[in-house]
Amino acid sequence: MTQEELDALMSGDIDLDETYAEPESAETEEELPAEEAFEENPSEEINQDKYRVSAMNSWPPPPPTDDNKMVHQLDDVTKESEAKASEIFDLIEGISNDLGQGEKDVKKIRTVLGSNIDLFNTLTTKFPHVEAFKTQLEQNKEALANLEAILETLQNGGDTIMNIMDIMQYQDIHRQKIERVINVMRALSTYMNHLFAGKIDDSKRVASAVHIHGDTSTDDIVSSDDIEALLASFGQK
Repeated sequence: MTQEELDALMSGDIDLDETYAEPESAETEEELPAEEAFEENPSEEINQDKYRVSAMNSWPPPPPTDDNKMVHQLDDVTKESEAKASEIFDLIEGISNDLGQGEKDVKKIRTVLGSNIDLFNTLTTKFPHVEAFKTQLEQNKEALANLEAILETLQNGGDTIMNIMDIMQYQDIHRQKIERVINVMRALSTYMNHLFAGKIDDSKRVASAVHIHGDTSTDDIVSSDDIEALLASFGQK
């Protein structure tokens, strides 16, 4: 009940029973979609466990849980991505070391095969009728050719690892960009806190009025029971 209605009641211009009588028949309201229902009753409590953020809805805002705190989430992203990137770099470094060691071993074997080929070339020249020397010469040449292919594969793998490490540097750039966004958001938050700061502690402030003259968006007004209690208090005085 507004102040005007209260004044009219006190002067006897309004019948309390007629004003607050329940309607004889109420039409069944059609069930509204979730979004429209919330617009009709924006103060309805939100179930935080079932809330889902949607880009299609600007209202209601997400509850301030850890899963919805923006800076909190971005901090987790930067922390986790940096940790995972470090693990990836360690694995890549291990693979690179294995490939490097493989190249060294292949080059040692290549030296041995080269010596064998020189030896069997000499033996084949001196003993052209001995087929075993010719056979060993051909097998060593074939082994050396296969070894050269393996060495080339290892070297290509090393080059690929270096390219991967170069690409992974972008992860650090992305982390820096996210940190820049975090710093801007924190700066804005600090600025807004200073902008809305007051000299009076909130605990010492007077509570806001539930209903002010001219308000049309609140249903929390004086009830008939409150009016009757008020009139009864007047009678006691």
